[in-house]
Amino acid sequence: MRPADRTTTPRTAVTAPPDLPPFAVPAPGTGAGAAAARAYAESVARTRWGGPGREVREEDVVDLLLVVSELVTNAIRHGDGLTGFEVRPTDEGLWIAVHDNSAVVPRDAYSFPTTHPGGGYGWPLVARLARDVAVDLRPGGGKTISALVPLRAAAAG
Repeated sequence: MRPADRTTTPRTAVTAPPDLPPFAVPAPGTGAGAAAARAYAESVARTRWGGPGREVREEDVVDLLLVVSELVTNAIRHGDGLTGFEVRPTDEGLWIAVHDNSAVVPRDAYSFPTTHPGGGYGWPLVARLARDVAVDLRPGGGKTISALVPLRAAAAG
């Protein structure tokens, strides 16, 4: 979980389906960033990971939306703006990547706190709900925070 100064994209073996429409980053100041990212991620979870015959568990969708919301909001508030957002279905769930303009690595990325001194709750929440969280500095500036949010199929009803 340590940040890395890598120039390659994490999980390069994961590719988006060719018919998956790209996510358009909302214009700065519109306030639509986190809401649009959540809607896009939920759509991918339900139609690309899930779908007819394999519905995604609602609890996992809630976890996904929390992780997306935290990472996108942090990119907007603390990362000098959201510059990109990717969602790719995998066998285990959804891989998400949030790109921003800042090369500052979240303090808690080095080690997760055991006590809460009163700051934000976002990073510990992401660590609890997602796997394979990585922080990668981009060669042209800024960083990418990526994570795999596990999804499970809902029980047949």
